[in-house]
Amino acid sequence: MPFHTRLLGKDRMALFSFIHSLNTNFGTTIFEPVALALASSNFTSATSQQTAGTKISSEAHKVIQNIMDKLATANSSPNKPDEIEAIRNVCRQGEMKTVKLTKVDIKLVSRNGIVYLFDIKTAKPNAGGFKEFKRTLLEWVAAILATNPTENVQSLIAIPYNPYEPQPYNRWTMRGMLDLANELKVANEFWDFIGGEGAYQDLLNIFERIGIELRQEIDNYFKQYNK
Repeated sequence: MPFHTRLLGKDRMALFSFIHSLNTNFGTTIFEPVALALASSNFTSATSQQTAGTKISSEAHKVIQNIMDKLATANSSPNKPDEIEAIRNVCRQGEMKTVKLTKVDIKLVSRNGIVYLFDIKTAKPNAGGFKEFKRTLLEWVAAILATNPTENVQSLIAIPYNPYEPQPYNRWTMRGMLDLANELKVANEFWDFIGGEGAYQDLLNIFERIGIELRQEIDNYFKQYNK
């Protein structure tokens, strides 16, 4: 990025590249392993990068498309419990079609048998992306129910931190597409759900402590760009 480097300097560009790399890789290298470690104490099973299933019935496809059409035209409001039951009613009707779905970032099974499927997203997804996120959540449900129609399954978006803190997370971009009460967990809602009350604040404290321990090493790394 020669224009940026000449404008800002090598040291600032190095810091920018470093932070950009962290933002890109935090999901798979930090958030997923930490979530699994926390959930292992509170859930019967915790796994990452799972396949929800490989088959969805043709009738379930129709129900999902109908839900998406109504939400897109604002003819209905999102209601996840009702949507799940609508899919359940037709989960094995019609032709069973082979599908290749987005991987489930975190799959948890609670002690009372509820299956939770989480799609971990960056802190500020663009508004247009939530339409595809919603379809993914519904398709996961359809694939799980195609295998076991009686399964108690919940699919959700997880956003690991709130970039607007101390202000509340700006949820208006997804209102009308996601059932905010049943399909979204942000920051402490996510971490405290999988790790127990106080897990989010504990994590922040741990990251701060690690940052203090590594500060000299990080400073030494960036000194090479001050020359």
